[in-house]
Amino acid sequence: MVEVKGIISISVALCLILNIVCVDCWCKRKPVIFNFGDSNSDTGGYAATRGRLWKGRTSSASSMHLSDRLSDGKLVLDFLCESLRSNYLSPYLESLGSNFSNGANFAISGVENLVGRDEFKDAKYMIDIGQNDLWAAFHHSSYAQVIKKIPSFISEIEDAICNLYEHGARNFWVHNTGPLGCLPERLATTPRYGGDADQYGCLKEMNEGARVFNDKLHLLCDQLRYKMKNASIVYVDTYSIKYDLFANSAKYGFENPLMACCGYGGPPHNYNSNIKCGQKGYTVCKEGSRYISWDGVHYTEAANQIIASKILSTNFSSPQIKFNYFCNT
Repeated sequence: MVEVKGIISISVALCLILNIVCVDCWCKRKPVIFNFGDSNSDTGGYAATRGRLWKGRTSSASSMHLSDRLSDGKLVLDFLCESLRSNYLSPYLESLGSNFSNGANFAISGVENLVGRDEFKDAKYMIDIGQNDLWAAFHHSSYAQVIKKIPSFISEIEDAICNLYEHGARNFWVHNTGPLGCLPERLATTPRYGGDADQYGCLKEMNEGARVFNDKLHLLCDQLRYKMKNASIVYVDTYSIKYDLFANSAKYGFENPLMACCGYGGPPHNYNSNIKCGQKGYTVCKEGSRYISWDGVHYTEAANQIIASKILSTNFSSPQIKFNYFCNT
């Protein structure tokens, strides 16, 4: 029995979502994907624990059947699954209720009941963690204090990858964190002084903190790649992809790049911590496809689609390995 309990505990503030998919798709062999992420890749874990669906919706064609996501439609993770012609991933936390995809409950320590040992070894392990930890750190600490905390975040990710490796995992796909200082929630709730914002209106210190985190994460991936000779570890620079959306928003057809589609308060950010998206009094934009941010923290389906397409291009991956390599070797 493979025991993976306690593999990741990045911080007390981390929202951990474990997603699993095991279906026939655009691969030579049946793919298995395990995703460890925060709310940006939550396909329903939060909804499963809180028993709520997100009411704010736009004209997104996906919104009706993907109402358990923190977006107006598909996440980056959903688009990546589509690239494999696979089903969307089901959140592990749903298994704590009465049903899972096959109608049966299962514990994480019983993962071999879902996939075999060889499939567990050949699976892809996606890690998309960091934004929530940096968000929490900046909420309570100064820039200097946040920078001091980053090594501990990286250390826990290292422990997680090593733990998975010891249990047979060999294919790792690691996303760095995005430009926290461009999120409407941060812009609306953080006191600013002259010179705090860059030429695109994003908060310099928060983005610099994200870059420091990313540099250390990239170094970790390089070190683990050298240490784990028979493992594939791909580092993906999603920061550059996301920052480009804000820096060149008009090129992508976005308006008001620093404003949330769903929220309260109107320009410049349409975010109020007392009336968040989904709470009484909130409003929703008519066209989510014209916005980068859905609720001030998470991205719209339109933004997610662009992000996913650039991830799949391999231009932001180190090394440049295709997303479907793990099920075609």
